[in-house]
Amino acid sequence: MSTENEGTAVPPAPSAPPVPVDAPAAPAPQAQAHQGPYGQDAQGQAPQGQGGAGHPGPSSSAPDPSWPPPPPPTSPYGDGGSGPGSGWGSSYQQPAPSSGRRRGGLVAAILAAALLAGGLGGGLGYVLAKNNDESTGSTTVSASASGGDVKRDPGTTAGVAAKALPSTVTIQAESTSGEGGTGTGFVFDKQGHIVTNNHVVADAVDGGKLTATFPSGKKYDAEVVGHAQGYDVAVIKLKDAPSDLKPLTLGDSDKVAVGDATIAIGAPFGLSDTVTTGIISAKNRPVASSDGSGSQASYMSALQTDASINPGNSGGPLLDAQGNVIGINSAIQSTGNGGFGTGQSGSIGLGFAIPINQAKYVAQELIKNGKPVYAKIGASVSLDDSSDGAQITDQGAGGAAPVEPGGPAAKAGLKPGDVIIKLDDRVIDSGPTLIGEIWTHQPGDKVTITYERGGKQHTVDVTLGSRVGDN
Repeated sequence: MSTENEGTAVPPAPSAPPVPVDAPAAPAPQAQAHQGPYGQDAQGQAPQGQGGAGHPGPSSSAPDPSWPPPPPPTSPYGDGGSGPGSGWGSSYQQPAPSSGRRRGGLVAAILAAALLAGGLGGGLGYVLAKNNDESTGSTTVSASASGGDVKRDPGTTAGVAAKALPSTVTIQAESTSGEGGTGTGFVFDKQGHIVTNNHVVADAVDGGKLTATFPSGKKYDAEVVGHAQGYDVAVIKLKDAPSDLKPLTLGDSDKVAVGDATIAIGAPFGLSDTVTTGIISAKNRPVASSDGSGSQASYMSALQTDASINPGNSGGPLLDAQGNVIGINSAIQSTGNGGFGTGQSGSIGLGFAIPINQAKYVAQELIKNGKPVYAKIGASVSLDDSSDGAQITDQGAGGAAPVEPGGPAAKAGLKPGDVIIKLDDRVIDSGPTLIGEIWTHQPGDKVTITYERGGKQHTVDVTLGSRVGDN
């Protein structure tokens, strides 16, 4: 599945629903409501600029011609990501203010709706008050406890959010040329390490500026400790980190089940400390994405969730119902455009997170060595759209041998033209799927590969090798 990253431009809000001009005003004593105007390969080396795994994106249906109203011919907002298979989104741009005329129309529509509702409420209130004056009873009912007095148990969404929010940060990354964007991260340890996505901090890797802001408002400068482009994982470290940091508890993503509750925390469209909920919609979803800069792609065997994930959620934690981190929110599948006349895309309930078991291993390697370590089988596979498996190519990346001499695949007897169809019990339908599955393992792990050659199936055991760095 090819996905896109989250851009950061904000789509305009829709206009208020139209109200018929000849609609009768709500009754009110001695008054009438007014109406307002409406009017890679399997060695962990993905070729430059390669796309995804060949899964089709969602289709869109024709909108209701009566609502929403047609968008204006131009948008006052910056360009965002475009559609499936596009890059990871555009750089952050503060939205330009809407023109006074457009804003006035929207406000007028909202006010008109409020006045209509107010007129109806006023008339009803008058009747109720009149009836109450003629009786000795009361129609009001008081709550036994106000919102601030309600006990929120640890297992509730509010309880999980209250515990996790203080350990999440909104990240601002800026390159030396002033370009950058907004993302999210979470406290990984008491030493001040923050885990996020590579594409969140990529602009600040070479001498740029990084800041991390906590929900309390405390803001810290930070630096990139290490980043893994293929995994789309990065670790940054707070400068002058406080001594009272509380790392989030890491769960076990292997034990997650479809249907489990999920809670996502992030800064969608720059709205820091936003909490959304959903479920695990699927596991082991093959996802290939790129940052849109023509650089290497990222591959993951992702957790799919319908919790709302939007631009700015990248790098934030995906939590289970107990508040344990089970994934890092990283990508979304979206329709061709963001709606309302903009190119910005948003959540349609298809979000993807890097499983925390994989992200934990990557983060620890980055903290220890500053570079990622990738598992590999030592064979180049085709990244073309396919549903038949991952075929070993006749030529490797950059003119290298398709099967690395003395590598894991060579030792197992694999040859160019072989089509890998299973890795352990995972069905392999394409090259990106194979890469994503291999990268869920660590170097030295033993896996069973099923492949086809000459119309016959064969099974071999392979001990995965390793490759250090993204190049």
